[in-house]
Amino acid sequence: MKFSEMPYQRPDVEGLKAQLAQLTGALQKAESYAAAREAFLKKDELDRHIMTASTLVHIRHSIDTRDAFYEAEQKFWNAASPELEEYLQAWTAALLQSPYRADFSAEYGDLMFRNAEIALKTFSPEIIPELQRENNLRQAYDKLIASAQIPFEGGVYTLSQLTPFKQDPDDARRLAAWKAEGRWYKENQPELDRLYDELVRLRDSMGKKLGCEGYTTLGYYRMGRNCYTKEDVEKFRAAVVKYVVPVADGVYRRQAARLGRQYPMSFADNALQFCTGNPKPQGTPEEILAEGQAFYNDLSPETAEFFRTMREGELLDVLSTEGKQSGGYCTAIPDYGVPFIFANFNGTQHDIEVVTHEAGHAFAAWVNRGRVPMEYVWPGMEACEVHSMSMEFFAEPWAPKFFGADARKFLYSHLAGAITFLPYGTLVDHFQHEVYAHPEMTPAERHGVWKRLLGVYMPWMKLDGEIPFYAEGEGWQRQHHIYTRPFYYIDYCLAQTVSLQFWALIREDAKNAWAHYMAYTRQGGSRVFTELLANAGLESPFEESCLRGVCAKAAEALEAFDRAGVE
Repeated sequence: MKFSEMPYQRPDVEGLKAQLAQLTGALQKAESYAAAREAFLKKDELDRHIMTASTLVHIRHSIDTRDAFYEAEQKFWNAASPELEEYLQAWTAALLQSPYRADFSAEYGDLMFRNAEIALKTFSPEIIPELQRENNLRQAYDKLIASAQIPFEGGVYTLSQLTPFKQDPDDARRLAAWKAEGRWYKENQPELDRLYDELVRLRDSMGKKLGCEGYTTLGYYRMGRNCYTKEDVEKFRAAVVKYVVPVADGVYRRQAARLGRQYPMSFADNALQFCTGNPKPQGTPEEILAEGQAFYNDLSPETAEFFRTMREGELLDVLSTEGKQSGGYCTAIPDYGVPFIFANFNGTQHDIEVVTHEAGHAFAAWVNRGRVPMEYVWPGMEACEVHSMSMEFFAEPWAPKFFGADARKFLYSHLAGAITFLPYGTLVDHFQHEVYAHPEMTPAERHGVWKRLLGVYMPWMKLDGEIPFYAEGEGWQRQHHIYTRPFYYIDYCLAQTVSLQFWALIREDAKNAWAHYMAYTRQGGSRVFTELLANAGLESPFEESCLRGVCAKAAEALEAFDRAGVE
């Protein structure tokens, strides 16, 4: 069935509560494992129906935030989801107390019980009003960002549509685009500050009501972190400063020399990698997707069938249109056994990375679509990002098809970007830890924290006031994860570290690298992150030797890269 044909009807919340309560009762009263298993499978099927309905709303609302019907349905789910959580938690408690736990573990593994124990720590009926309010605040932020209409050179652009101008080789034009974007954020800063201030205080309140010191511990529980701690993340951040920041600093120093600029450079100049412009994809969006199909056809029979299914099923929405939510994501529609990719093509290399990055997520979900329970389709977020970031590197041999004459530019910038992203992503994580450790901070104080941490993680950024929004430490407000998915962003950094292992493996033996990738991917969410890695013969990013090793190899490759003709 094509995406446009998938029906949606608002469910009866009271009816869903009754079904969940009935299944919980059946599990509790089961006199045999067979009876308990029957209730378990029916509950899993109901989960799929609920997720399908809510996901259809989420996708269609994000495609056009102006659509009144789906805006109203999103608000319905904002209120309904926390109410259903009470009944889902009752089921979880019953499952943990089941006398058939050993039987379930023998058939489905023990991870679902480990995750269930964490999930019970994330909810109490007492916080339902806060959860509903949080959902509405998230929606308000997404709608505000999607509503941006930025005047520039006689036209009006969304934030995504403005991006190519922010990378224009013409210095004056590029700077003007950055200033135009900054002005929009400045004009909307009172609302951006208000939304985040309320979110922080709301989350801090939820954490304390659930017996935590504040939000940080609750945030880790909500992210489902089941094999590493805040202390492990702190050690990883320290390793990024020690090993990655110097390599990234070298990337920007060489860039300044290429451009004939004084180091450190402004935000606008750092956005231009080459004097002749950044690598640009060739072809229309449909032609890019067709080349994506050719890539996946060559990569493996599984990826060929997967991407053909995505294209034929209208499961990629990639055009940047008015009213569309910013950014990109991949999700899944369980009742139909398919993933969905949402993106905003804007004529930059990001368009190709969507075809590889988000499709990496989608391929993993497609491979594991039949797993039971449904929670085993996806692993944790840090593990999911390995699928996507690594797939980007598997696509590098097809760069000439995607980029034409700009292929070598792309190959350099892609590796350089993987390295320079790590300090930024780690900065996002460190900033959030500071914020939730001090929820009483004012908006101005939060901006000050971001500006201070910029100096630690991104010393190549010149804070000269030319673009006040960025120079004054306010650029974090562009990062929607900070508003909508707190503590998510370190997942990208952990995954990027693993993906650089794949990059190194691909250089040695691409077929062997793909075998490791499939060994990792076929496990779905049946193991914790560190076990998924070990089972696929990969090193954990929490080992300092991992980051040290991939940084050394990347630094060597970047230094040796032949940039003649692509300066």
